[in-house]
Amino acid sequence: MLLLAYLQNYFHRTAPGVLSSDLMAAFKTSGASLGALASTYFYVYAAMQVPSGVIADTLGTRVGVTLASVIAGIGSIVFGLAPTLAVASVGRLMVGFGVALLFASTVKCHSRWFPARRFATMVGVTVLVGNLGAVLSATPLAALLTLFSWRTVMVGVGISSFAVALLTFSVVRNRPQDLGFPSVYELEGGEPEPEREQHWVHDLWSVLWNKRIWPGFLANLGLGGGLFAFMGLWGVGFLRDACHVSPDTAPDYMSVMMFACAAGAFFFGWFSDRVGRRKSVLLGGASIYLAAWLALLYLPWQGGILGYFIVAAMGFSGVGILLTNVLAKEVSHPALAGMAVAWVNTGNFLGTALLQPIIGWVLDRTWDGKMAEGVRVYSEMDYHNGFLVVIAVTAASLLCVVFLRETHCRNITVSMQTKDAAEIILP
Repeated sequence: MLLLAYLQNYFHRTAPGVLSSDLMAAFKTSGASLGALASTYFYVYAAMQVPSGVIADTLGTRVGVTLASVIAGIGSIVFGLAPTLAVASVGRLMVGFGVALLFASTVKCHSRWFPARRFATMVGVTVLVGNLGAVLSATPLAALLTLFSWRTVMVGVGISSFAVALLTFSVVRNRPQDLGFPSVYELEGGEPEPEREQHWVHDLWSVLWNKRIWPGFLANLGLGGGLFAFMGLWGVGFLRDACHVSPDTAPDYMSVMMFACAAGAFFFGWFSDRVGRRKSVLLGGASIYLAAWLALLYLPWQGGILGYFIVAAMGFSGVGILLTNVLAKEVSHPALAGMAVAWVNTGNFLGTALLQPIIGWVLDRTWDGKMAEGVRVYSEMDYHNGFLVVIAVTAASLLCVVFLRETHCRNITVSMQTKDAAEIILP
């Protein structure tokens, strides 16, 4: 149920990339205004990350995900029925408000139901399934738009969110003890899992003062922000207008990129657990991601196999940023996993919220006035200038990764006596 809810999260996140032409025509808006509309989701998503962590650590996963799905469902319906850009922005804001609660609550559940040596793998599985939602918002959504209007599709997605909320409240439980099982800590031969010992305000303050999680927050600003700005809004337009990929084919590139993100999410989580390293794995992925951006802008390509390879490499390596969330949990008190992960994740969406309109602003500054069916058409040089901003912040974020603390796949804030992992058989 949690993965199903998270799948819808990614659909909402990246759908404007395929809907961009429809939205610009429906609301007669510019690139900067469209970027602002799409970024409404990310602004509120970023603002809600800390509250979502508090909800995860206090009310628990069950309440958090149920509430998230209900609010996102209402927002999607408002967005689909919006008569004006302002109303659409309100709907998008509600969607962002709702789905912002999902990740911290889901990761909190993983920290309670799975052992530490499988935690990154489960985070990877979560992001993998989420990216399948992003895949649905690319070519499948484009195909669906040939049968239904974008408004009908968004209303339908809203109704499905209500069904997910009902199923989540019926099925999900916060921790094994709620069903009579021992905690994961006890199954591994340790003491019962530590609980929160003070008011959540003091817990939150201790998380924010934890200097070990700040490099992850800053790394997310550029690495995650650039990835979602391209994949969620500007990628299709770039391929169509600058690379001369046909409008029918451009969403296919985004589908390939999202499939690569899904595969990369699982790989980085699994591989990190396998080799017992976090920082070095993340550093390698981030370096490949920067190289992919440089190849996208400076290699001579006009679509085809090379184009698919570049966007696939970008998606596969860029999603390695999920390891910053894993590190946040491992450098914080176990009972505060929700708040720690939520704070680091804030950087991801704050970066996206800033970069989407900044890229649109740069595009508008050099736009030559060309229009097609009421939609602005940007040149290759316009996109090149806009994406130079992404390359700059990506390089800066790569430096932040260097300052992350290596945890060797364990929580470094507590000392636990555990059995040899090979001797433990978990159901």
